[in-house]
Amino acid sequence: MTPPAQPRPVPGLRRRRSAAVGLLPVAALLAGCTSGAPQSVAAPPTPATSSAAISHVHGVGIDPAGDALFLATHEGLFEVTDGGAAALVSPVMDLMGFTIAGPDRLLASGHPGLHADLPEPMGLIESTDAGRTWSPVSRQGRSDFHALTASAAGVLGYDGTLVRSSDGTTWEEVAIPAEPHTLTASPTGERVLATTAEGLLRSTDGGGTWTLVEGAPLLQVVDWAETDGEVAGVAPSGVVWTSTDGGVTWRQGARLGSAPQALALAGIGDGVTRLVVATAEALVESDDGGQTFDVVLEW
Repeated sequence: MTPPAQPRPVPGLRRRRSAAVGLLPVAALLAGCTSGAPQSVAAPPTPATSSAAISHVHGVGIDPAGDALFLATHEGLFEVTDGGAAALVSPVMDLMGFTIAGPDRLLASGHPGLHADLPEPMGLIESTDAGRTWSPVSRQGRSDFHALTASAAGVLGYDGTLVRSSDGTTWEEVAIPAEPHTLTASPTGERVLATTAEGLLRSTDGGGTWTLVEGAPLLQVVDWAETDGEVAGVAPSGVVWTSTDGGVTWRQGARLGSAPQALALAGIGDGVTRLVVATAEALVESDDGGQTFDVVLEW
């Protein structure tokens, strides 16, 4: 493992610990795979000899089963360890879309790695063991969801068309006035937010119809906590915003000083939330509603 990188000053952030991204070796380069019948795929049982760094974070998730922190990346799914490293826990694959659907239950989409026996694109895939193994659910060879969210109402995804499903297998198309960069749903799934180049869109019928949120900041990424109204987002400039009324009104928080790639928001009890943001430079975390952040990892 290479020595920890020297810290770079990031305005408004506290450095929690000195750490580079420590990686378990990655087995192979990404490539499409269409041969054979789709089966469950698992992470290699032993490390290979080559290694790769995280090049881009497509999604961040906090598993309610033990509060494990996951990074869905171009190289696969990594779990952030207490020691300040990111360990590869999945097969090598490009996880373009990613969401936590329940304790140890993860949903994703994207492109398979060389040794992952899944179609290209992967469609909707599922893990019920915190990312160690993955199985196809639906739309294999058809959908590469770049935006994906799950709730009690089902799954909502965007692969060039917005589609929704109550069970992950039967889908219907729904209209949206602008291409969503990220999607997030309330716990019941009734309310949904979408970040777009046109502004923040909001739905109150599970994505069936959409309205522009007047006065909302322009956000790059957004996420909904397990509570009914608590939402957080980050602007392209790195400014953090939070809402307690489901994205209708917003409060400005810290300036991260770097463009966001993904974020996750989760309650940790007594009205305290855990807000984790992956930026172009680091993984940072807040436990005071986005007002201050600690640096967890630097890329």
